[in-house]
Amino acid sequence: MNQHPKLEVCAANLRSVRAARQGGAVRVELCSALDRDGLTPALQSIHATMREKIDVNILIRPREGNFVYSADEVQRMDQSIRRVAAAGVHGVVFGALTEAGDVDVKTCSRLMQTAQRYGLSTTFHRAFDVCRSPKEALEVIIQLGFDRLLTSGQAPTAEAGIPLLRELVEQADGRIIVMPGAGVSPQNVARILRETGATEIHGSLRLSDTTSLRLVKATTKALREG
Repeated sequence: MNQHPKLEVCAANLRSVRAARQGGAVRVELCSALDRDGLTPALQSIHATMREKIDVNILIRPREGNFVYSADEVQRMDQSIRRVAAAGVHGVVFGALTEAGDVDVKTCSRLMQTAQRYGLSTTFHRAFDVCRSPKEALEVIIQLGFDRLLTSGQAPTAEAGIPLLRELVEQADGRIIVMPGAGVSPQNVARILRETGATEIHGSLRLSDTTSLRLVKATTKALREG
């Protein structure tokens, strides 16, 4: 396994953020509405989270559903990036596709320019998992300048997506961080990292506070032990 793999945790409230920090995660992806696969959180939640000593990335997603956005929605996403940057966050997480299922270069370029203007880290999210050509999409995402790609390998879970994830890590060749996510648990995290060659992995806290903390601690323990 790679040395010192890193755990990112998706969290929708301050309790989950604290569980992630206390359990050893290096970063949280803050969102709201996990039951709808995540939306951009309220500024109040962001400000509260920023008081915790952990890197915070913010999901920029204005609505549930597909990732084909109108001009008005893109404008809202751009404004959201500006607002969260003013709150002092570490990075933003976004993605956009064309109706044909390709990366929407125009939209992503605009949002990327705004994020880079504020010095934000950028992650392309699991919109990637419904792209029609993942290897071509990876090259586009790299060319756009994203720091990280969150993906399940176009499978229901990262464990099921190991074959494609391994190919994506090899294709990326250090040009971008390919971060497996979806269905990550203490039982499978070591296998996913070992068999894909990934150096970062993404988990989600949808459980009670106590269970969430146990999950993160168990996952970080599995990461250390390989």
